[in-house]
Amino acid sequence: MTVWIEEDGLPGLGVARSGGAVRIEFRRPESLNAFDTATAKAFLALLQRLGDDDTARSVLITGAGRAFSAGADIKTQFADASARAVIEDELREITTPTILALRSMRKPVIAAVNGAAAGLGCSIALAADLVLAGESAFFLLAFANIGLTPDGGASLLVPARVGLGRAFVLALLAERLPAREAVGWGLADRVVPDAELRGTAEELALRLAAGPTLAYAATKEAINRSTLGGLAGALDTEARLQGALATSEDFLEGQAAFGEKRPPRFTGR
Repeated sequence: MTVWIEEDGLPGLGVARSGGAVRIEFRRPESLNAFDTATAKAFLALLQRLGDDDTARSVLITGAGRAFSAGADIKTQFADASARAVIEDELREITTPTILALRSMRKPVIAAVNGAAAGLGCSIALAADLVLAGESAFFLLAFANIGLTPDGGASLLVPARVGLGRAFVLALLAERLPAREAVGWGLADRVVPDAELRGTAEELALRLAAGPTLAYAATKEAINRSTLGGLAGALDTEARLQGALATSEDFLEGQAAFGEKRPPRFTGR
């Protein structure tokens, strides 16, 4: 039986190792692992540290409880006007380097999606190299529901996986895409029974950790260059657009409707 040794915890995160494999677990289950600022900063710092750690040969990302991640924690991150005013800065200073760290990391990254991968949570999952999903998992670009545009690189990562038309379906309709349909679309790579997701993902992380890491790094660099060369530009555009949308009446209405659990009434202002 493989033993995973827990390391010191970080805000909202659990970290464990088994040989050269590192498992990162989002641990804010009471909020469906939504990201507050402290957790987002801790996740970025951890990824940057692992990128420089030659003993870490593969990385597995998953979520505790009922979700992978519900995305940004709207209740805490955008609670007042001062918080909304810095959304572009936070995207540039935290979200952008997080996605770039995942894509540039010279070791395989696996996302094991349990339950919801919504908003930024969906973007993070798609920034991994391999995406496994439990049978009850679903993917959701929920941004339009609160008057925002996809961020976290989703404007490029999603069409790179599913094509232009399906990217617009996901982004404009903001509807859940169940795991099996996600695999059929190419948004996820494999679907496994919920009870087997953690074990299957851990076995894959250990297998990759024992593999030819130099070749994996070169393969990742080559595929990044041929398919995702515009990622930094996409992230820059997302941050600029999101910064403008954060001051719109539609976003205020989207937030209010979310908190009140009612359909939003958008006006285009």
